[in-house]
Amino acid sequence: MSQVTAKRPGSEEVRVVVPSGPIAAAVSLPGSKSFTHRSLICAALAEGDSTLRGALAAEDTLLTAAALMDLGAVIDYGGEPVRVSGTAGHLKLPKSPLLLNNSGTSIRLLAAVAALCRQGGEIVLDGNEAMRRRPIGELVRALGELGVEARCQEGFPPVTIAARGIPGGRCQLDASQSSQFVSAILLAAPYADSDVTVEVKGALVSRPYIEMTIQTMADFGVAAQAEGSRRFSVAAGQRYQARGLRIEADASNASYFAAAAAATGGRVHLEGLKEGSLQGDAAFLEVLRAMGCAVSRQGEAVEVVGGRLEPLDIDLGRMPDVVPTLAVLCALAKGVSRIRNIRHLRLKECDRLRALATELSRCGVRTEEHPSELVIHGGSPHGAEIETYDDHRLAMSFAVLGLAVPGISIRNPGCVAKSFPDFWERFEGLYGR
Repeated sequence: MSQVTAKRPGSEEVRVVVPSGPIAAAVSLPGSKSFTHRSLICAALAEGDSTLRGALAAEDTLLTAAALMDLGAVIDYGGEPVRVSGTAGHLKLPKSPLLLNNSGTSIRLLAAVAALCRQGGEIVLDGNEAMRRRPIGELVRALGELGVEARCQEGFPPVTIAARGIPGGRCQLDASQSSQFVSAILLAAPYADSDVTVEVKGALVSRPYIEMTIQTMADFGVAAQAEGSRRFSVAAGQRYQARGLRIEADASNASYFAAAAAATGGRVHLEGLKEGSLQGDAAFLEVLRAMGCAVSRQGEAVEVVGGRLEPLDIDLGRMPDVVPTLAVLCALAKGVSRIRNIRHLRLKECDRLRALATELSRCGVRTEEHPSELVIHGGSPHGAEIETYDDHRLAMSFAVLGLAVPGISIRNPGCVAKSFPDFWERFEGLYGR
């Protein structure tokens, strides 16, 4: 069975997903978006030439690469591997604002990196209308504590940075909105004038992403110290070293194909999922096991076999990007599921909690939206046209639901280009043609 893409007169594109029956497929996965962002930054700050194999070529990572080129790096994204000629930390003043569309990762990580430029003048980082609703004020405030002159618009982009370097020192940071605030400062810290210490106050969400940052820094020769769960430090004078690196597969993107096996009672073989990965979303495989799926691993190959789906009560604070994937599976599981500790999903590409509650309800699934959790009364979803809110993860997750539920169609399916440009082609491959 195939999927159909249509475009109504005067309206946006709509993609109809046709139920597949139990799938039986093997899927190769694209590189990790999170590791690609971080590796591009470390390579761009290093002295010499780096090669990045398996780097994700998607809208968000290409925006990061383009901004790094405006700051003086030379990056060839034309094939495999991606080649990066670094700046040795000597960034140039870009001729125009760094425009980052709606890539929250890009603008947050690069706000700190841009502050390393010492050529005087100002650097502006901005994005689209949706980006201007994504918080960054806490990062700007923390950079100020490190001696950077920076400002934003009432806590939101655009961000303006004075290009005079980072003096360093100690800052306190509320990371309850995003762990990317911490990662941004850590990535830039080796090139500060003095040691940098970040003390986290309040809740720390998505801790695995900070661990990924520290691992990537280590891959490029810089040590960042984690002192307990709320204090991080980087000694000044360290420098990233150019190197060749293979970027592991993206666990978030793997979730859609693993969930497809769960949704259809089928089987999927996934290649390239590193055992012991620091990606928080790698633990989604254990979530599937808890729901009744069989999961087995051999090296970097994982096989998921769907079974009778059981509801569950789970804290997903450490792996927020798979919440939409899990939510559609909970819609298929008879009984009440609760997904907790996910308040920070309200600050993603859209308010994902509200969007999930709205679209699941559109499919006939009673869904309770609470400030930091969703309660899903699953079992009997029906077809509907799904609004994606220009959010890639909503589009891909509801595509999974469409494999099991007739009548699911996805508005603006092209929004998947943000993280997974060839998603629909690989999704078609689940049909075994």
